[in-house]
Amino acid sequence: MTQPARFAIIGTGWRAEFFLRLAAAAPDRLQVTGVLARSDASAARIAPWGVPVHRSMDDLLAARPDVVIASVSWDAMPGVITELVDRGVRVLAETPPAPDADGLRRLWHDVGASGLVQVAEQYMLMPGHAARHEVVRSGALGTIGGVQVSSTHLYHATSMIRTFLDAGMAEATVSARTFTAPLVDPLSPAGWSDDVSPQPRTTTIATLDFGDGRMGLYDFVDNQWWNPILSRRIVLRGSHGELEGDTVRRFEGSEVVVSPITYRRTGVDLNLEGNDVVSAFFEGRIVYRNPWAGTRLSEDDIAVASLLETTGRWARGDGPEPYPLAEACQDHLLGLAIGESARTGADVRVARQPWA
Repeated sequence: MTQPARFAIIGTGWRAEFFLRLAAAAPDRLQVTGVLARSDASAARIAPWGVPVHRSMDDLLAARPDVVIASVSWDAMPGVITELVDRGVRVLAETPPAPDADGLRRLWHDVGASGLVQVAEQYMLMPGHAARHEVVRSGALGTIGGVQVSSTHLYHATSMIRTFLDAGMAEATVSARTFTAPLVDPLSPAGWSDDVSPQPRTTTIATLDFGDGRMGLYDFVDNQWWNPILSRRIVLRGSHGELEGDTVRRFEGSEVVVSPITYRRTGVDLNLEGNDVVSAFFEGRIVYRNPWAGTRLSEDDIAVASLLETTGRWARGDGPEPYPLAEACQDHLLGLAIGESARTGADVRVARQPWA
């Protein structure tokens, strides 16, 4: 049996509860050794989860977790990461690892050489994106030159763009603009709203030019994650074909071939196996298997659970780094460039950084 990932958590906010919920869903694979709560109110908030609650770092680390998850505010994050690294502890930091460009560079200067810091970026582990990435790696589309993402915001979107383009740490020129228009927006993290009148919502459009013909197109609407009337769109354009959503169009021999990515989902109609996405197929072969089939997790939860398990293996020396600090710094810097260009109306050049 695979050794479970054992993790402690610093912080008691809504992000911390993601990890607690996943550990409760799969206790044989994900184990919480404790949570650090700084106040009585924080301790009371976390008490219903039935996990050990500590009030000091020493007590939290006494259980010897594989990794500590830093789930704190943007401003507090660099200090928490640095303290853990100074203690020789492996860290999984929530996104982003620092609030601004100077903070990213200071954090890299302080802890970059330690090799102890990973960051909780899960999007490429979601079933759909993982399946698309496998299609790209198969060479079916040739060399990817264009990636369009209209789904999630800033550093999450730039991580997808860089990964599908295989852009690495390439320098980039970012050009962004914003447009505001009325939009019905009935759902938020607070729940459904009775007010369904159109409200001003901003769309941010940006191009990211990585050179050598590699381009990312970023398109995000305020609250796009939650708004049920907005779709998610992804387009991967290669030298020999294009993937739009789950449909691949490509040229093979003398013919244009159109092939879908299809998914096996249980719990549909008379299937009594429970609600799960089980696997994904492309042209007769499996391009994704759900490592959490049977848990009934949502697709985003599948991605976070996979990240936690992969991080645990890395922390024990049994696997590769899931998403190193350098990658997170690069993606957040590109996201900051989108924001700066949108505010100023000028192109922003993202030059080579110390972590490259």
